[in-house]
Amino acid sequence: QVQLVESGGGLVQPGGSLRLSCAISGSSRSFDLMGWYRQAPGEGREKVALITTSGFTNYEDSVKGRFAISRDYAKNTIDLQMNILKPEDTAVYYCYVASPPRLYWGQGTQVTVSS
Repeated sequence: QVQLVESGGGLVQPGGSLRLSCAISGSSRSFDLMGWYRQAPGEGREKVALITTSGFTNYEDSVKGRFAISRDYAKNTIDLQMNILKPEDTAVYYCYVASPPRLYWGQGTQVTVSS
């Protein structure tokens, strides 16, 4: 069974940085799509970034130029470097991997941006 475990969340001041990591276990196969969503209180789940096996990346407009997604095949992780964080980035961040129709989610990690 595929399991995803996120880490790296926490409290950071506006303008600061965090690096999230999603450890993939239970499968050595590659997935077509990998990425991150987030959900703020009272809001729906929002796509943040995705990466494909070919290395194509895509970002939600509000994080372009500030966030960077990467895939570490040696560690079997999906990482999200978040820079110049803003209070509106506050949310629970979830990683996922997918090869339709299979889709797997992590349990989420809280990111709070506040002074």
